[in-house]
Amino acid sequence: MSRKLIGYLLFFGALLLVFYLLLFRGTDKWKARLSVISYVKPFHFTTQDGLQFTDRDMLGKVCVVEYFFTTCKGICPKMNTNMKVIHELFKGEPDFMIVSHTCNPGTDSAARLKVYADSLKVDTKKWVFLTGRKDSLYQLARSAYLLDDPKNSVDKIEDQFIHTQFFALVDKDGKVRGQIYDGLKQTELDRLKKDIKTLLAEKSATGNFVNGVFNNNP
Repeated sequence: MSRKLIGYLLFFGALLLVFYLLLFRGTDKWKARLSVISYVKPFHFTTQDGLQFTDRDMLGKVCVVEYFFTTCKGICPKMNTNMKVIHELFKGEPDFMIVSHTCNPGTDSAARLKVYADSLKVDTKKWVFLTGRKDSLYQLARSAYLLDDPKNSVDKIEDQFIHTQFFALVDKDGKVRGQIYDGLKQTELDRLKKDIKTLLAEKSATGNFVNGVFNNNP
């Protein structure tokens, strides 16, 4: 191969490289992306204000998701003390939300969740508390958010109980991203804060639903 031909190849290779640098500079394609580990599935629950809340209400929001119950004296108060720090840090972000599900809907009515939310003195437009059918709540925790092992499911729903300290992180398109975060470990809470910032900076890939399901779901 002649030197002249090699020179042409190197020249055009450099031009191609510059083209891609200019094309993708400043876009999310240059950034290390958080892995996708699951997807939000359709649901219908009730908020602390007695209003319907569905998967559609998470559209366009970066959401931190947890399960707790109001009468818990163990890990839940510690979890929500840490969650309140996250709430205070991101409550000014229009595209951010915390979604807390009760794992004890037999006790945690909408009215009881309202009292609990008021006791935390948080903005319930940014931090919503949900109740609903126990089987639906538990299925979502296990199949979508990966906050409990599906092997913990037994024949009778009344004999099941989820008690978990873990948080899930959902992006604007309903994808569960990054990892499952331990809500009691400061190192993982710090990682969660960093990952929230990363997802807030990302643009929504889809921006809508199809038949009540995030349209990027497989």
